[in-house]
Parts: sequence; structure tokens; C-alpha cells
Amino acid sequence: MDSSIDAPPPTPSIGILLANVGSPEAPTPAALRRYLAEFLGDPRIVELPRWLWLPILHGIVLRTRPRRSAALYRRIWTEYGSPLLTICRSQAEGISRALEARLGHRPQVAIGMRYGQPSIGRALRQLAQAGADRLLIFPLYPQYSATTTASALDAAFGELGHWRNMPEVRTIRDYHQHPGYLAAVALSVQEHWETSGRPDRLLISFHGIPEGYVRSGDPYPDQCRITARHIAERLELSDAEWGISFQSRLGPVRWLTPYTDELLMEWARAGVRRVQVVAPGFSADCLETLDELDREGREAFLQAGGESFAYIPALNVRPDHLACLSQIVLANLQGWIPTAATS
Repeated sequence: MDSSIDAPPPTPSIGILLANVGSPEAPTPAALRRYLAEFLGDPRIVELPRWLWLPILHGIVLRTRPRRSAALYRRIWTEYGSPLLTICRSQAEGISRALEARLGHRPQVAIGMRYGQPSIGRALRQLAQAGADRLLIFPLYPQYSATTTASALDAAFGELGHWRNMPEVRTIRDYHQHPGYLAAVALSVQEHWETSGRPDRLLISFHGIPEGYVRSGDPYPDQCRITARHIAERLELSDAEWGISFQSRLGPVRWLTPYTDELLMEWARAGVRRVQVVAPGFSADCLETLDELDREGREAFLQAGGESFAYIPALNVRPDHLACLSQIVLANLQGWIPTAATS
């Protein structure tokens, strides 16, 4: 008799993929050309017909934009490389340690960038090579949008679609009103107030998307407004003490309003002197926060007559942020791990 018939089945191994938008490999025009070709070539980002958009992208955009974008990335680049990638690596390590403390063993945690390296496909192959046959895909976007979360899932399932031995897969859609997330954002603002004082107004800025995407059913702005309202309530702000805006618009179409830069200038011209900005849609600081908000936003506000501007950093590797992300992971592992570990 074959003794292997009576042997217990192997214990399933869990792999966790943390996905984010990504960065170019270097702050150079050549690296930006590769990155932007992938980013702007994503049909989730630009929903124009391919026959119309791709000639514009390759014939015009990629001939001019990489040099300008490279100059912006050089402003924020560090000795360790891209701030976003550096932070994401530290987040993966922190989440892995937190899960080890709860589970008694360290699960496999990998980071995958939607654009650039390490890619989502590479991260999934890394998890498979480590023996993971149950996968939890966690796009680190608090608010769901087809341009972010869905695009990351496109890349993940595009990779998995080529595998012969498919793992069990779970995905996390959003966490825009998770209590731990909201508490961490509010506390980060309160801690900033303790050292720098309260502003006349707090601006809660989110990345924008074209209004046409919303008309097609994208729930993103509704989730942003829910997040912003919860944060304002936790901070006990009156309606006159805060506002919401959307940044990072691209191209001639109308995006979600009010636009961050325009609202900052409007406030300054109306007599608002002290402004602080927080961007809870970004789980890690990146070009859009470190340069667009902290430099361009600052310049817009001060040049329009404001006197004091401060950007409050993203949650990054704050302990309460890592604890929150770990809680979300554990909640989504129910049935895959003992119940006691998730309580």
C-alpha cells in the first residue's frame, strides 16, 4: 500500500501582494519614457480608443513629457531611489512583522508596482516560488477607482491567467472608512498641530480622475468625500475650517473639482493666511505629494497672498498605519488561518 495516500495534505501557504502605482527606475528621460509609456498606455488610465490615443502617446506625449517629468522626479529622488518604492518596501517589512506577531510565523509579503519595477507579475511569481498557494491581493489605495485598484487587479489577473496551477485568490477593494485608517490620518493631523499649531483651514486633497469616468460609474469621488467628512468629524472641524479638493489633472478634459491649486489660490485671495494640507488618498508619499503638493501647492498659495503653508506627510510607515493595514489583511484571511489569530 502506498503510504502517501494516508499522509495529511500539505498545509496551505499564504502569500500577500501589496500593490501600488510605482515609479520610474531612475529620474532620467529614458526611464521616464518607459514608465510613462506603460502608465499612459493603460486603458484604465486613458479611456480613449487605442487607434486614437496610441499615436498621440507615442508620437507627441512621449517625445516631450519624459524630460519634464524627469526633472520633477530629480527633485524628490533620494540616495535610496524612489521615495514611493522605498516606503513601500518598509511597509511590506512592517506588515510582515506585525502579522508574524499575530500568527506565530511570518507569511510571505511581496510588493508589486502597477507600472515599473518590481512589477505585479514579478511579485506574484516571487510568492509562487516561495510556495504560496493562497494569495491575498491588497492594492494600497484607500479609495477604490477603476484607474487604480481595478488596474492593479487587471495586472494581477493578467499574470495569473498564464499560470497552469492557479492559486486561491482573494482581493481587497478599498478601506476608505476603516476606523483604524481614519484614526491614523486624524492623529497625524493632530500631532502636526501639536508641533506647528492649527491652521486657518485644513485642505484634504485627493488625486483626481476625469469627470467622464465618474459618469460611467466610478465610485471614487463619493468614497473620497466620505473619507474627508469622517476625518473632519474626528478632528471636530466646522465646515468653515476645512475643504476637499482634487489634484494631478492631466489633459484638456474636465477632472473632478475643485482643483487643489485653484482652491488654494482662492483661499489665499479670500484672506485665509494659514493652510495645512493632508492627502489621505496616498498610502505613501510620492511625486504627487512631495512635489505637486508640498512645492507647487505651496507656491500657489503663498504667491496668491497666503502666509503659511504646510504639507502633512502621508501615513507611510507610521506604526498606527502599519497596524491598520495588518488588521485589514487579517480580516481578509479569515477561513485561511485560525480564527483566534484574527480576533
